[in-house]
This record gives sequence, C-alpha cells and structure tokens, in this order.
Amino acid sequence: QVQLVESGGGLVQPGGSLTLSCVASGRFFTIYAMGWYRQIAGKQRELVAGITIDKTTKYGEFAKGRFTVSGDTGKNTVSLQMNRLKPEDTAVYYCHADLGLPMEHWGNGTLVTVSS
Repeated sequence: QVQLVESGGGLVQPGGSLTLSCVASGRFFTIYAMGWYRQIAGKQRELVAGITIDKTTKYGEFAKGRFTVSGDTGKNTVSLQMNRLKPEDTAVYYCHADLGLPMEHWGNGTLVTVSS
C-alpha cells in the first residue's frame, strides 16, 4: 500500500560525502514525518535524522554538525546530506515515514560503506 524507496548509497572514502534520497508512493492521506535510521552490524537501529510536517528537524548525536536532513512531506520526499563520513558510519540506512498509523513503514534500505 505504501512504498518507500531509498537511493544514493555506495562506497565512499573516509572524509567524503554522500547524499541519500527517499521517495514515498502509494495510497495514503498525510505523511506527518519522514526520516532516516541506520543499522550498524551487530547494533540496534538508531535515528539519524528526521523532519516533520512543520519542518522541525531532529538528529542523532553522532549526526549533528555533519549530516543535514531536508525534504517535503507534502511531496513525499526526504534527503540526507552526509559529510565528513567516518568508517563507523558504515551501515544500512533506512527511510521511515510516519503516517499516523500504528504499523511501521520502512524502506528496504541502502548500504553506505565508508572505507579506504
């Protein structure tokens, strides 16, 4: 019913940059927030950054000062600009959407690998 598709992942050297994008499609009325979570191997999924319908943003502590989230929930899109990437940023990054419903809506993820 609702599909989230991420793009932009790949291999980047430490100190480099990547931009991730997510587009939501399907049948729904309103997206109240969209954002990015990541899952590092062996660890729990954690918030990277999110943006609400009123454009309020929130960042995980590790992302502050390096990552920037932008988007438009009315257009069902969200992007994540990642700068000064570190090897510890290596993870699968997932797009998430809050539709005001009890079920979770996740993309399939895009892999970001930071390595020399």
